[in-house]
Amino acid sequence: MHGTKHHLQKDFFLYNASKARSKTYINMREISERFRLPPSEYVVIPSTYEPHQEGEFILRVFSEKRSLSEEVENMIEAERPSRPSAKAREGSEEEKQFRNIFRQIAGDDMEINAEELRNVLNNVVKKHKDLKTEGFELESCRSMIALMDTDGSGKINFDEFRHLWDKIKSWQKIFKRYDTDHSGTINSYEMRNAVNDAGFRLNNQLYDIITMRYADKNMNIDFDSFICCFVRLDAMFRAFHAFDKDGDGIIKLNVLEWLQLTMYA
Repeated sequence: MHGTKHHLQKDFFLYNASKARSKTYINMREISERFRLPPSEYVVIPSTYEPHQEGEFILRVFSEKRSLSEEVENMIEAERPSRPSAKAREGSEEEKQFRNIFRQIAGDDMEINAEELRNVLNNVVKKHKDLKTEGFELESCRSMIALMDTDGSGKINFDEFRHLWDKIKSWQKIFKRYDTDHSGTINSYEMRNAVNDAGFRLNNQLYDIITMRYADKNMNIDFDSFICCFVRLDAMFRAFHAFDKDGDGIIKLNVLEWLQLTMYA
């Protein structure tokens, strides 16, 4: 725990008992407690009485001697996994099925737009009986096209589509890992861990934005919203790295570049 400045995962609390806590856990406007603790580093965790509730709070800590405090945050970053080799997939049954479905929908030019991508993906997803989903929305597919469209044509070719499907498959595995009850949804807390498993490191403010943008009124996120969120995260990080020429984590954009970045991502 000492020196840790990032978000603590669920496992930490399973294997580490609290050093102090309020005597009674009740729904009150104000809770005050006095503790005597040895000098060390501690994490103070406020919570709402009911789960998945949002609310503002004030935390006051009175100490006999000078103490330092800060909000635990992650550094904002994304892992950049290597792209699978095309040779490793050649001749596989899945590769043949993909190419046949893609050719049927794309036609002679072997390129597809957002609506055609939706048809391809939904045809493939239907074969996964263990995944409870109604398929992808058109808006999600538009975001996917923007992510993979390297020439600005508004369409993607087979290789671009195959790369996209590799990403979706890896994200699908993460979704199924957290959808333990096979409801076709995961809750907002599980989403935080899923984002982390996918290689994205975000701070609390960004996790709150994801919840507001993609969760329903019960704080659950379905498969389409889940994939759409990851597509946008991937696109935003890729775009940022493209502008961040010197790698210092700071970019300067004019209004055209800013609009292109936000509209494509």
